[in-house]
Amino acid sequence: MTSTKITNQKIAKLFDEIALYLRAENVQFKPQAYEIAAENIISLEEELSDSYKKCGKKCIDEIPGIGKSMVEKIEELVQTGRLKYYDDLKKKYPFDMLALTSIQDIGPKTALTLFKKLKIKTIDDLLSAAEKGSIAKIPSMGVKTQRNVLRGIQFLKASSGRRIIHQVLPLAQNIVKKLQNISGVTHIDIAGSLRRKKETIGDIDLLATTTNPKQLIKTFTSLPEVEQVLEVGPKKAMVRYTFGMQGDILILKPSEYGAALIHFTGSKEHNILLREFAIKKKMKLSEHGLVHGKKIIAAKTEKQVYTALGLQEIPPEIRVGADEIKLAQKHKIPELIPYDSLKGDLQVQTDWSDGDSSIEEMALAAKNYRLSYIAITDHTQSLTITNGLNEKRLLEQGKEIDKLNKKLKNFRVLKSTECDIKKDGSLDLSDRALKTLDVVSVSVHSNRKMEKNAMTERIIKAMKHPFVHIFFHPSGRIVNIRDGYEIEMDKIIKAAKEYHVALEVNGSERLDLHEKYIRQAVELGVKLVINSDCHTQTHFTNLDFGIGQARRGWATKADVLNTKTVDAFLKAIKK
Repeated sequence: MTSTKITNQKIAKLFDEIALYLRAENVQFKPQAYEIAAENIISLEEELSDSYKKCGKKCIDEIPGIGKSMVEKIEELVQTGRLKYYDDLKKKYPFDMLALTSIQDIGPKTALTLFKKLKIKTIDDLLSAAEKGSIAKIPSMGVKTQRNVLRGIQFLKASSGRRIIHQVLPLAQNIVKKLQNISGVTHIDIAGSLRRKKETIGDIDLLATTTNPKQLIKTFTSLPEVEQVLEVGPKKAMVRYTFGMQGDILILKPSEYGAALIHFTGSKEHNILLREFAIKKKMKLSEHGLVHGKKIIAAKTEKQVYTALGLQEIPPEIRVGADEIKLAQKHKIPELIPYDSLKGDLQVQTDWSDGDSSIEEMALAAKNYRLSYIAITDHTQSLTITNGLNEKRLLEQGKEIDKLNKKLKNFRVLKSTECDIKKDGSLDLSDRALKTLDVVSVSVHSNRKMEKNAMTERIIKAMKHPFVHIFFHPSGRIVNIRDGYEIEMDKIIKAAKEYHVALEVNGSERLDLHEKYIRQAVELGVKLVINSDCHTQTHFTNLDFGIGQARRGWATKADVLNTKTVDAFLKAIKK
């Protein structure tokens, strides 16, 4: 056995890449297995190489969603640092699949076509081909695809260097958990944009207090997640992690911790307004504390600092430098929706369509996540790529749900669907089929390139339907991957109010709605739901990301329908 050590991050990335190559080859089922394995591996707290040293294959076999074939591949990776199956794929397809498919509208099959037709291997090759007009000459693509490629490259460059919060927060929390156990550590917190629950993160900032700074710095720089130590001092260290991000830790005086936490949480715009507000009060604010004359009057806790300024304490998620300080001065910031306040998840996919688990398995996983109900929302018939349900299969699924509800205790599974909105605004299921459901949710998955007015009218027509309760992922965006479709969101929000349709805050990597539109909806009195967009049993953790996004949009518990019990929720959605 070699001493080569491969991280969970690298294994997951490799599996994601294998899945893309298999999708390009039109292989069925296997790509999803690799994607699920990658998601489950990335969520592990312990490195697989360390687990394997303790108990070999047994530890790997216990990971959810990992089959026998996958166990063998993981064993090969942790033993050798390489995987022959992957190496063979790379020899067959010597192009950067992950990079090319990071461009909006380029899927694995398109990437393979570009390689075969134009020998495109990298994003630079892609940009060059698009600028020369070569992509437009491929019969299956044309000028429109070429234009979208150029736009996608521009979008990627704009978000370059920042990772979506779903990738970063679990890693940062795991690091914090390790450092909390060090003798002498009294406080350790995540700061910066990660604490504010920004959609994308540039680096990981940690603040701490300890009676043994030397030991904390030594442990931090020696973590297995650290690839390179960039800077180290008695009370500060900066590192580059194995997953490619930079991070630092700063050790502070306990007496200044609150003021420093405000300063290093940001945002920059919020801090500028806060300092200007302090000056108007004849005070001075810095990371060391709030000073009046020569005396520090508040510094130990954040609440102490805000209170001394005559302000209501402002939650980190809304420290953006907008109107939060003016409203805090009037004590008019509402109590934002608390984490762990959801009772149900209303977007759950199963193995009836493109999920990986049975209805019962998803129900039990949700129950373990402290939920009391879920809605099963498998895709509908027009989405053949996801094995969408026709009306006969939907009826069969309903019978299975009825049987399961008789078996489950203190938990309920709702009959629902993610019904596709057709190009003309009609729904993918008949009224007869929709009447059999507890909840009707609709979404756009096809014809995404429609003109703005036409797309807006298409959606509003669907929302007018008397059976429709929820509009899923309203803008169609996926953070760091693609923009949403062209849409007049103001009109959509007003239509949601008029036709009594709840808008979804999707906690997956879509993070859709944007916080600007969440706040707009809240101010208009439009109801929201927060969902995980679950496709596997581990996806229920997406609910916390959805709550973070809702908090950034100033949503309260009263604004979110699935904070209610199942009976109260069903009563609330009736048109």
